[in-house]
Parts: sequence; C-alpha cells; structure tokens
Amino acid sequence: LVNLIPRFYDATEGEVFVDGVNVKDYNVDVLRSKIGFVLQKSELFSGTVSENIRWGCENASDDDIRTAAGIAQAEEFINGFNDGYDTMISEKGASLSGGQKQRMAIARAIVKKPEILIFDDSTSALDLSTEAKLHKAMRENLSGVTIIMIAQRIASVMRADKIAVLENGSICAFGTHDELMKTSNVYRDIYYSQMKQGEGEAING
Repeated sequence: LVNLIPRFYDATEGEVFVDGVNVKDYNVDVLRSKIGFVLQKSELFSGTVSENIRWGCENASDDDIRTAAGIAQAEEFINGFNDGYDTMISEKGASLSGGQKQRMAIARAIVKKPEILIFDDSTSALDLSTEAKLHKAMRENLSGVTIIMIAQRIASVMRADKIAVLENGSICAFGTHDELMKTSNVYRDIYYSQMKQGEGEAING
C-alpha cells in the first residue's frame, strides 16, 4: 500500500492523493522529494557516519545531521565512536548492529525534512525503550510531518492517530488503539499475545 504513495507502483483501481493532488498528476521527482522512506533492511554505504546520513540531503549542514541523529536516537552511539561523526562505516554497515543501522537510516530520512515519513518495519531491531524515546522525539520535533508506520509490534503503533489492521491482504479494521481494542478481535489477539511475551511494560509505559 505505501509503495503507491511514491509511485513505486501505480494503483490499478482507486486513487492516491498527496496534499489533495492525485499522485499520478505529480512530477515523480517532486512527489518523491516530499517523502522520506525507511526500509526494514537499512542500506548503508562505505564512508563516514556524516556522509551516510547526508545521503538524505546533500546540502545538510553538520547541525542538521546532529539534529536528525538526535531525533533518531543515534547520537549517543555515534558519540561513542572514537571519531564520532567522522567514523568510517564499512560497506553495508557491517561494523554496526541492526539497531544502529536502523537508527542511521532513520536519521538519513529525517535530515531530508520530508512532508511524509514512511517507516517500513524499520524499528524492528530497536529495543522497546529506545523505540519509545524515538517516538517521543518525533512527536516533539516533527510537527506537521505525516508519519506512516508499518509494524508488527503494537507498541510501535498504538499512539498513532489511526491504525489500519491488515489481514490476508485486506484492511479488516481501522481506528485508534482504544477503538480497536473494543471492536477488533484480530487486534485484541495480537495485543494480548504480545503482552504475554513481555512487551506489556513498554506498551503501557
């Protein structure tokens, strides 16, 4: 579904609108300039930390990069490197953990200052405490940005304005967390299953 927004695919039925304009009526470059996309598998390149984040916006200043890294909860581990933001990253980020790679990719998308920010299961390697800090920082610093988050953990999406529950390729329920807890058996089952797996503290925190 989210691939229809930047026109990686075009809808064969129905329409997709961004700012009231059908995406098919946009120049593709203009449309994609509005969008930051963070994939589950983070692609990093051989180069410094700063260079990897600057891929999101080639004109980004050092302050822009640090701000984006701070929101993405990457600043602490970056500052722990001997050379900080000048630390060299190996090809595909082999020298980083999964969570570090995801936070670098999130920083790269944030530094672009997009109007729409899409997370494709891109916080899956973060522990729940770090993810909660990320959400808090985004709420405080990304006012006016539309955030679309694909996730399997309810803790990742429960504070969203609207949640779409997909089952077998179709939206089976749509609403807020509280509404879905009352109306959707599928959502409730996932919630209680994850509570039993020890995610309850983060969900309720």
